[in-house]
Amino acid sequence: MWWRLARSDFEKQKGSGNQGAFQKIVKHGPPPGLVAYADGQLVAWCALAPRESYPALGRSRILKPVDDRPVWSVTCLFIAKAFRKRGVSVRLLSAAADYAKRQGAEIIEGYPVEPRSGPMADVFVFTGLASAFRKAGYEEAARRSKTRPIMRRYLR
Repeated sequence: MWWRLARSDFEKQKGSGNQGAFQKIVKHGPPPGLVAYADGQLVAWCALAPRESYPALGRSRILKPVDDRPVWSVTCLFIAKAFRKRGVSVRLLSAAADYAKRQGAEIIEGYPVEPRSGPMADVFVFTGLASAFRKAGYEEAARRSKTRPIMRRYLR
């Protein structure tokens, strides 16, 4: 819900309020993302939707739109600890592109981090790593911060 709400609304309903709001989205659709399984076990999550579903992106000077073309956005990736560093995020980013294309999208983009040096704490990479986006066929479209590229993949 971080990207879907005004900061004040997010803070106001922090915790169970945001969980309830997200459950309504899941229940009533459209689907807010994709999940990945391994041997029947849920191991990863990827949030994606048309960019206009995430008003917080439009308020960011770093993540403001690259141009006026409609895009789908990948805003969050979570990979279970036991499955990290196994290429799951790359496969999930590819699946996100395939899904967005089936929904009519021509461009999908993400807002990963590009570590300056060494590994980053997991909590700071919830939008993914730029290296995973590159491996999944996304290219840098803009960079307004040293550590935060906007990565795009053209689908048509």
